[in-house]
Amino acid sequence: MKHPASRVPYVPYDPTRRLLLTPEDNEAPARVARLRELGIGSSPLPAFDDFARKLASTTRTPYAMVNFIDEKRQYFAGLYAPDLDKAVELGPAPPSGRPGRVMARDHGYCPHVVVRRKALVLEDVCDYPRFAGNPVVDEIGIRSYMGAPLIDRTGMTLGTVCVVDLEPRPWGREGLATIKSLAAELVEQIHHMEDQQQQRQGQRQSDAS
Repeated sequence: MKHPASRVPYVPYDPTRRLLLTPEDNEAPARVARLRELGIGSSPLPAFDDFARKLASTTRTPYAMVNFIDEKRQYFAGLYAPDLDKAVELGPAPPSGRPGRVMARDHGYCPHVVVRRKALVLEDVCDYPRFAGNPVVDEIGIRSYMGAPLIDRTGMTLGTVCVVDLEPRPWGREGLATIKSLAAELVEQIHHMEDQQQQRQGQRQSDAS
């Protein structure tokens, strides 16, 4: 006796279905503790905004960020856009109407950089199924990305420096070398900030004794 063929609906092949679009980040709790120790990653700092401006100028990109990441969100402690009151929204807009500094962890490419602990260069995100499906492509219009990890002297990946464009960009090896060099420069700046903080704490303890 023949059994009727089961009627299974046709499902088109989706190359992104089996891909983990946002990587697991087991280091996040330790990172949060380290960022709290450094006193960074939860509020904007003029020094980081200045560094984001330097990132944009050096790479000739319209948007640049100094980004710190916890378990659920990304925080742009440094942010540069050509016209902040008209910039693309990177997160929930505050009452001022300026672009927000908060973005969900499943948006963008910095979480990949943090977990990989390696720089990531995407000349055209649409060339990579894993990255083309990211919400920032449709919601913001990002077409190219370049980012490098901020790895401090304890070995902790604190976050990233990154630049994005709304058009494909041929970053090349020169771009990769540039973003890695800028990341190293900012890490040294963070170390200097930590040293100064420890010196002030030591001075206060000395004065109190």
